[in-house]
Amino acid sequence: MTLVAPTVADYEASADLATLLVRTTEGDVLIVPAEKLRLSCKCAHCTRARFDGRFPSAFPGIAITEIGDLGYGLNISFSDGHNRGIYPKPYLLSLAGR
Repeated sequence: MTLVAPTVADYEASADLATLLVRTTEGDVLIVPAEKLRLSCKCAHCTRARFDGRFPSAFPGIAITEIGDLGYGLNISFSDGHNRGIYPKPYLLSLAGR
């Protein structure tokens, strides 16, 4: 038997913009908090800030303000103005615990 990893079928921000709702092709709805997404950003700017010790340890009250589908991943913008992060769909699933 071959196991197939779930894939992202659809996504949206929750009504309060505090979480990303990810629907898989299997029909599961996974929840990823906006703060977890912001803390997990791997863009060059955030990577450098971590390296320099300038990356915050928390983003209380952070909200998702925009989601762009790039096909292979999502570009997510946040209420603190950060909009550089690209989250490949397998990475989103891993952040959701899949």
